[in-house]
Amino acid sequence: MRLFTSESVTEGHPDKVCDAIADAILDAVLAVDPAAHAAIEVAATTGTVVVLGELTTEHPVDVDDLVRRTVREIGYDDPALGFDADSVTVTSLIKGQSPDIALGVDEHAAELGAGDQGMMFGYATDETTELMPMPIQLAHELCRRLAEVRRAGTVPYLRPDGKSQVTVAYGHDRLPRSVHTVLISTQHADTIEAADIANAVRREVVDAVIPADLRDGEMRLLVNPTGRFVLGGPAGDSGLSGRKIIVDTYGGMARHGGGSFSGKDPTKVDRSGAYAARWIAKNVVAAGLATRCEIQVAYAIGIARPLALNVDTFGTGVVPDARIRAAIDAVVDLRPGAIIERLALRRPIYRPTAAYGHFGRRDLDLSWERTDLADELLQAARPAGTAA
Repeated sequence: MRLFTSESVTEGHPDKVCDAIADAILDAVLAVDPAAHAAIEVAATTGTVVVLGELTTEHPVDVDDLVRRTVREIGYDDPALGFDADSVTVTSLIKGQSPDIALGVDEHAAELGAGDQGMMFGYATDETTELMPMPIQLAHELCRRLAEVRRAGTVPYLRPDGKSQVTVAYGHDRLPRSVHTVLISTQHADTIEAADIANAVRREVVDAVIPADLRDGEMRLLVNPTGRFVLGGPAGDSGLSGRKIIVDTYGGMARHGGGSFSGKDPTKVDRSGAYAARWIAKNVVAAGLATRCEIQVAYAIGIARPLALNVDTFGTGVVPDARIRAAIDAVVDLRPGAIIERLALRRPIYRPTAAYGHFGRRDLDLSWERTDLADELLQAARPAGTAA
């Protein structure tokens, strides 16, 4: 038996508050200026939000209002929480984009160059219907359910901050067998007993998310292991955007290039390149070309065409990885401008992705989660002379 663990965090986690603010600002800018360039960073602590980074647009947005509105939507609307939308101090230190970077990515360029150098990874596996690793998929669903029961008043004493962690037991065939351990840490009102919180979380969250066939009598459940989680959010720990990159992607099951997503417009290949890599990997698996697939793509700043493309199916491919790579080259244009156009990335679609993952989202219609490449890839990868 092999154990693998992934974590997720709720929208009220301090880092996710910052990601949500960054993407709310990005969406507001793209709504009026689809060609804007943005790289927004956010930091938060008790009573304070600092917005910094770069923004190039002729249509400025009200940063103060966007911060307060986002904080309120998340659920920080009570001064007793130590951080709330009405009393928070907002400081904006946004500046324009470097003209040196603009040389390669401005719209007048013959080809839209990558907004930075770097390597991005995409991953897919057939162990869940979303073609995501099971540990991170379940961890996200637990956190999303925590928010749902809080907002609906089903468990009214929950507060916005929280985390989940799921350990899945895999067999020697690398298929998930059962959920070994579930850990839930959730912020709560001061007057509630730990046992009452644990019982409610088991009943309304864990039992609603973890499929019965994955639960057995030996599944371990831990709820608020310290026994108390009253002080949370940015009042409990300072937050920073771009710090939950493993939560945002594959929960550690696949490699990561290091770049974050939130607050970045799609000319930043940290975002668009990673979305494209997931799109390709998912379509490779959806096409039946492999049961697991990891895609790596590398870029240089100001240059449109990728420097390198790597395909790894971990020995699960029905044709050689080199043939799958050739099929991708034939079917997909990985220049940033082509990715942006094909996936329609210049739209205000990013705020909902700031929490609960950028991939495997059944609740959102995300272009990079569609399997519209599967038939083309399958046809291109089929050996010559094979019947269609």
